[in-house]
Amino acid sequence: MKQQIKTTEAIFPMPVLLISTFNEDGSVDVMNAAWGTMVSRDIVALNLTETHKTVQNIKARKGFVIHIADAKHVKEADWFGIVSGNKDLEKFDKTGLTYEKSELVDAPIINEFPVAMECEFIEYQDGNTGLGVIGKVLRTCVEEVHMKDGKVDIDSLEAIAFDPYTHGYYKVCGRVGNAFKDGAALK
Repeated sequence: MKQQIKTTEAIFPMPVLLISTFNEDGSVDVMNAAWGTMVSRDIVALNLTETHKTVQNIKARKGFVIHIADAKHVKEADWFGIVSGNKDLEKFDKTGLTYEKSELVDAPIINEFPVAMECEFIEYQDGNTGLGVIGKVLRTCVEEVHMKDGKVDIDSLEAIAFDPYTHGYYKVCGRVGNAFKDGAALK
C-alpha cells in the first residue's frame, strides 16, 4: 500500500544539468539545474526563472551549453547549485575546471564534463505555465572514452541524478532492460 507524502519535486530521477554561459565581462558562469528536459529531438526546455544570472546571460548572449554532471565532479556540480552567479562572478574559477569557447554559440564548453550540448537560445516563456528557457541543440559532443561501438556508454559516464526527497545525488548506471523490445513479450 502506498503512503501519502508531502508533494515536492516528486519526479525522480531528476537530471543534474550544468548550464554554462559567459557573463557580460567574458567570465564563465555555470548553474546547476535539475529542471530541464528535451521537448523534441533537438529542442530543450530549462525551467528557470529570469532572476538567475544564467538566464540573463542566455538572453544577452543568445547561446548556452548544457553539460551532464558526472560522479567524478559531484562537488563542483553541487557548488554550482549553492553559489549564485549574481553574488559571485568568480565561482567558476574557484573550481579549477577549464573551458573552451564553443565554435557554434557564444558560450563556454567545460572540458571536464563528459557530455556537452551546444544550444542556441530560441525564446523565454514566463508565467505560471511557461517552460522558461527554450533552446535548439546545434551539436552534442561526448568524450571518446565514453563511446562504445559508436554509441554512448552510459555506465562509463557515471552521470548523476538528483533525489528531491533527501537532496542526494545518485549515479545513473546499470542497464536493466531494452526499450521498445522487452515489453513485446507481453503480446
